[in-house]
Amino acid sequence: MPAVPPTERRTTTPAVAAERVANLRRAVGALMARSKREVPHYYLSTTIDLGAAMDWMQRANADRPIATRLVTAALLLAASAKAAKEVPDVNGFFVDGAFQPSPAVHLGVAVALRGGGLVAPAIHDADALALDELMERLRDLVARARAGRLQRAEMADPTITVTNLGDLGVETVFGVIYPPQVALVGFGRVVEQPRAVNGMIGVRPTVTATLSADHRASDGLRGGRFLALVDELLQKPEEL
Repeated sequence: MPAVPPTERRTTTPAVAAERVANLRRAVGALMARSKREVPHYYLSTTIDLGAAMDWMQRANADRPIATRLVTAALLLAASAKAAKEVPDVNGFFVDGAFQPSPAVHLGVAVALRGGGLVAPAIHDADALALDELMERLRDLVARARAGRLQRAEMADPTITVTNLGDLGVETVFGVIYPPQVALVGFGRVVEQPRAVNGMIGVRPTVTATLSADHRASDGLRGGRFLALVDELLQKPEEL
């Protein structure tokens, strides 16, 4: 297909933009309908204490310029990527009647587009990235997704997807798997809850983490191990 001249890109009409969003919604809707019809989903959730993670992040950001400060989403993505590496049953593809685990963790990140619609491009080899690099990749990915400048490979090869609806006020999200992937991780908003720590009651920041997984590739035991590992990793944020 020939490249669209810059002048044409700048003069995209609202009607054309609306049609693109409608086409995207139809494509995503068809894929999600297929997923719910063909994939035997199971769902797990857990509440994670983010006290240690938030305290560490506040200290880490104290001397940083605003543009380079970490956000909670980066910690959640890092923990998910590293947990997926350790629990390969949730990281890969179900194709030709069999599960094919992926040796790499290409973390799909669900991004809401300004004009409407949703895309989930990948941060490649997310488990191997330092936290600052992951944060930089996340900022870049979101900016390019909303500007319509994603590369084909970023859209085609996520091995597991994370959706975070916390900034919309959602506390719990149970997502639909993007086939041929076999798992989707969801995070809600950070909320303060009373919790007992070492026998003492206090108010702690918490987040609900969920897993939607394909029962053909894993089961509750492996899915539970994945969520438990995400929790363990977030208790030691300095090691992410």
